[in-house]
Amino acid sequence: MKSFQISQLVNIKISKSVAVKKRSGLSLILMFFAFSLSAQSPFELIQLELPEGAIYSTSQIEPSIAINPLNPKHMAAGSVLTDYYYSTNGGKKWKSKTLKSSYGVFGDPVLMFDTKGRLYYFHLASYLKATHLDRIVCQSAKKVCKKFTDGSFPKPNGAKVQDKQWTVVDPATNAIYMTWTQFDAYNSSQPGDSSLIVFSKSLDQGSSWSDPVVISYFPGDCKDDDDTVEGAVPAVGPNGEIYVTWTGPKGLVFQKSLDGGVTWLENEQVLEPQFGGWTIDIPGIYRANGLPILKCDLSNGPDRGTLYLNWADQKNGEEDTDVWLMKSTDGGATWSERIKVNQDNSKRHQFFTWMTVDQSNGYLYFVYYDRRNHSDNQTDVYISVSRDGGRTFKDVRVSHSSFTPDKDLFFGDYLNIDAVNGIIRPIWPRLDNGQISLWVALINESEL
Repeated sequence: MKSFQISQLVNIKISKSVAVKKRSGLSLILMFFAFSLSAQSPFELIQLELPEGAIYSTSQIEPSIAINPLNPKHMAAGSVLTDYYYSTNGGKKWKSKTLKSSYGVFGDPVLMFDTKGRLYYFHLASYLKATHLDRIVCQSAKKVCKKFTDGSFPKPNGAKVQDKQWTVVDPATNAIYMTWTQFDAYNSSQPGDSSLIVFSKSLDQGSSWSDPVVISYFPGDCKDDDDTVEGAVPAVGPNGEIYVTWTGPKGLVFQKSLDGGVTWLENEQVLEPQFGGWTIDIPGIYRANGLPILKCDLSNGPDRGTLYLNWADQKNGEEDTDVWLMKSTDGGATWSERIKVNQDNSKRHQFFTWMTVDQSNGYLYFVYYDRRNHSDNQTDVYISVSRDGGRTFKDVRVSHSSFTPDKDLFFGDYLNIDAVNGIIRPIWPRLDNGQISLWVALINESEL
């Protein structure tokens, strides 16, 4: 959650009655678009309705989606600022509500299930009794339709800002690992203020957390820009290894622990420059980034144990943002050359990438915005699939109806996707007539 978002979300808050009237006035328009999109897409597209009382203009951005591995018909999603959605029939119908906690719910939702089917919803805090954004909160529920706990969190560090967490669960032990960025002072230009990557774990299904430890050696600044260390995403290996990647002034870097997060590499390993930095200029987009995503193949397929690092940058020029992949087959000791994921030759922008691995077969799925079919700012949604460990890719357009974003309207920083047992669920926001809406595509592997 960025500083301008905080002021925007607080200062532009409107009354509930006005918001309800606005949604009512747009209901017919959205119904029309829902019919239009579903009619033109090769897949069934489902719109997720805002919860009652969701009164922020930037609702339904920065989505996260998770499928229950024990029952793939059960799935959950979240979006800025306090939105929670769930489905018990594979995503055909969704219910929505507002997530609440005494610690405050302030965006950057991250949702996941453990192997016992417990659901976790991680988010930033807005705790009235403490400094704003001083902790990352974990709320959990036994089932998607059940009540969430009030929340737990790793120990705050005074007034330092804790931002943009990502998580992973070890399927062998259900240990939860979380990494994020700690700012000495958010948006500070003071040379003495720095950003670091920190780590914490829970061994009791999120009831308690270890004290955060710093796992980055090279610090970043606090400007929330290319030289800030951000995008720390953890992954778990077949033998319980913990891997983490992020980006910053050194470019893409890699860290690992072989003892459950007790010890780490003395210095993070520098992997690859991120051309143009991780903050990317995309025409018509208020702000975009190419922060990295890390996943590990835990399937019993031929690529078991392979690490996959996904990101976006402008190696091919400022007018040609692309989605990239690197992989390691030896626990991060060595890495492949970068591999281009999007298979077009349009020299147009592909951005806001996210990746997942279906652990039933090792297949890779990527979702991203794509402008290959347009000469202006019209934007489609594509997914790419690789069934051979990133050797080849197939691109499929998910949305046949494009949309045009508004450069003055904040649109988030990323999309999301999950895949379990051949069930693939990408999620993304779009803009129509000035209104953001949130969509999920219902895709089966056999359809790709």
